[in-house]
Amino acid sequence: MSAGWEWDDTLFLGAAPYYQRGRLPYAPGLADTLAGALMLDGRGRLIDVGCGPGTLAVDLAHLFGEIVGVDPDSGMIAEAARRAAEAGVTGKARWVRARAEDLPAGLGTFTVATFGQSFHWMDRDLVAATVKGMLRPDGALVHISDLKTETRSVDDLPHPGVPYAAVNDLIGRYLGPVRRAGRGVLPHGTPGGEATVLSRAGFSGPRRYVVPGGQALERTCGDVLAWVLSLSSSTPHLFGTRRGDFEADLGRLLREVAPSGRFSERQPSTEVFVWHKTSP
Repeated sequence: MSAGWEWDDTLFLGAAPYYQRGRLPYAPGLADTLAGALMLDGRGRLIDVGCGPGTLAVDLAHLFGEIVGVDPDSGMIAEAARRAAEAGVTGKARWVRARAEDLPAGLGTFTVATFGQSFHWMDRDLVAATVKGMLRPDGALVHISDLKTETRSVDDLPHPGVPYAAVNDLIGRYLGPVRRAGRGVLPHGTPGGEATVLSRAGFSGPRRYVVPGGQALERTCGDVLAWVLSLSSSTPHLFGTRRGDFEADLGRLLREVAPSGRFSERQPSTEVFVWHKTSP
């Protein structure tokens, strides 16, 4: 992670109930893309590292014989178990409360390891080396994130776009201008350069895939609030006794932009990097 910042167990404290509603989903077609790229057939084992509320693992469960989600936040683990039960995959799912740095934790070997926008929170060199040792000889590590370089205009959609800049300004008024993260701050944001880390760990690749988004989505004021509270930089506990005031101010801001309480957004595309333990 970034110099001067240390992980603590309040990073996503209280965010789990808001995560699934607040975060935009990965692009439709992600599971099909992974099935084709990795020749998945419903067998094998998946470990999703930093699984959150099971966003990836539950949606990919049909591609594996067993899924294991690992996350240090108890709320996320509980929400993942709830979602697995709702999806009817409890029988093939296991949820482990642990930091990625605690692996291998006796979990065995895996066909695929996924990191869904979670790798930047970890001791990346340590975790990459450890996960490489947990993969089968033909195994793969898959790094998945929203495609950050695209522009998603809502000009032709029926509602205004979410006023993200104004929302972030409001968060800054309550929590300060420097990005919060648990009990600490991230003045320079989270690190990039995953390719360098994974190459250094001995992975080969990557192969890059983009799963196209662009689908029209409708969001409500409640969805935007859930988005704010799902972020590590604005989890519920950070607002303390001012949370009610913040939510009232956010509601007024959003209604000024969209009196109907509805916003338009476009589904982000999903960027996938597949790294192999050995040369494919």
